[in-house]
Amino acid sequence: MTLRAVLVATLALICGPALAASSAARSVPDYLKTAPLVFYVARGATDACGPGCDSWIAVEGRIDGDAAGRFRKFLRPLRDRHLPMYFNSPGGDLDQALAMGAVLRETPVIARVARTVVMECGFEAQDSDACLKLKRSGRELHADLRTFAAICNSACPYLILGAATREVAPEALLGVHSSKVLLRFSGFGRPSEQMIAASMARGRDRADRLLSGYFAKMGADSGLLDLARTVRFEDVHFLTREEIVRFGIDRREFVETSWAFENNPRSMARKSSIARNGADNSYRLVQLRLYCFNADQFELDFQSHGSTSVSIVPTIRISNEGSVSSYFRPSPTTSQGFQIWGLLMNRASALALAEKPQFDVTETSQGLDGRRLVHSTKFSTEGLAGALARLIETCPPSVNSVLRQSSNSAAK
Repeated sequence: MTLRAVLVATLALICGPALAASSAARSVPDYLKTAPLVFYVARGATDACGPGCDSWIAVEGRIDGDAAGRFRKFLRPLRDRHLPMYFNSPGGDLDQALAMGAVLRETPVIARVARTVVMECGFEAQDSDACLKLKRSGRELHADLRTFAAICNSACPYLILGAATREVAPEALLGVHSSKVLLRFSGFGRPSEQMIAASMARGRDRADRLLSGYFAKMGADSGLLDLARTVRFEDVHFLTREEIVRFGIDRREFVETSWAFENNPRSMARKSSIARNGADNSYRLVQLRLYCFNADQFELDFQSHGSTSVSIVPTIRISNEGSVSSYFRPSPTTSQGFQIWGLLMNRASALALAEKPQFDVTETSQGLDGRRLVHSTKFSTEGLAGALARLIETCPPSVNSVLRQSSNSAAK
């Protein structure tokens, strides 16, 4: 076989984990860049992955050279369970990603983007050898879902286009860029620059044909492909919510996550939402975070990021069915582009919030034209009861509890 023939035969196409030039980029964990794709079934709390859903398929890591075959084999015994899939991947082999997308199209499935945090890993890092071994064990593992800092980059957005339904959480990141041609060759000597250039050109043409055919088969908006071609492989463009909707990846104009407990240095129950502003078609991200100072003192933060089209900072109040409205502090703080309003609550108020299926947050402000504007949003409490129960377990004792314990000790 000639050297030219070897070059053609071993041509590979990759969409790899490029570094982002944008300041909005979040770093990709090293294990996602290097660890081959792993699939496993995870089980969480009641309604962890939606109403009546407590189990899902986690797909994470680099899309490697034989991922599609392993993926098909993994799914075969699970087809009747109709589990949603959660992806967290920087991309990888383009051929394999498109083949996996074709597998998704064969069976109706919901594809989402989130990190799966496995409880059995304990204090071991999620990327440790011990934890990765657990994820590859074939066991069903206990886990939490986290949408914050979850990624689906490069070839991964093309992969999830194969799913009949795609649901992208407000804080999940979808990144795209152009493909890269990887040449592998063997033989004696080095091929000429002309041979390399010709092989690269053939590789790029093949990538274009593959992607164009795939987009047509999946009924995807070719605008996504046109955008990706404008971004260098060494960079990445994170899709805005407007682009995610326009390209048909997730057409929902209001998206909210369920409440989830996060055991960070400062534990919290949190949720996020994103909604379209009908006035200018912009999208605004909102986060709700519930913290505790002790077992009887809590703070609920309302965090808003994006255009509000107002000239005066609004007043924020919360209410739910049969309850008295409570107003957040009138003067917000600002952090990382968010305006943050806080509301102090006692334990009884926090528990009462979780008892109803939803609550209203009403923003009252003055528009740029002087008119009074009132905007109300209904937020679901799905998952709040469980997240709050786990949060309370981490709260320091209340002042009254400490005083009672001290009094009892003194009396003895």
